[in-house]
Amino acid sequence: MSRWRPPKPKSSPYITAEGYTVLEQELKALWERRKHVTAAVSAAAAEGDRSENAEYIYRKKELREIDRRIHYLQKRLPSLTVVSEKPGNQGQVFFGAWVTLENEDGDDVTYRIVGADEIDTSGGLISLDSPLARALLKKHIDDKVVIHQGDKHIRYYLVNIRY
Repeated sequence: MSRWRPPKPKSSPYITAEGYTVLEQELKALWERRKHVTAAVSAAAAEGDRSENAEYIYRKKELREIDRRIHYLQKRLPSLTVVSEKPGNQGQVFFGAWVTLENEDGDDVTYRIVGADEIDTSGGLISLDSPLARALLKKHIDDKVVIHQGDKHIRYYLVNIRY
């Protein structure tokens, strides 16, 4: 048996202006943090035997993680498309919309449809690639939205759209 797995589908290249700014700030902060970690690696390496030096091993691992994230951001940022304009028809759900949904129990939930690089479910930010966001696109107020999760069907009613 092989361990080969097909690559993940690419996420959508769209991002809000706020999300793009956050990613740029993260990249800048990573470069600053990298300077300090590199100095710590040099200091730990000067202590002698590196094979038993926990500080050196830890800092090298931390440096690898920083470099991996920097590489990802440097590759991802130029390929992103910043969407800062509101759509012409604000009565329909498009990228960047805040939508208020009512579930079958009558409870309201609010989400914003954003790019894959800026999702935060605790803040109500869901990815454009998520099943809920895909089902919401181009819907109008009072439309019914059905999400299929295995053998379950979750129904929502679109209550409000704002940009």
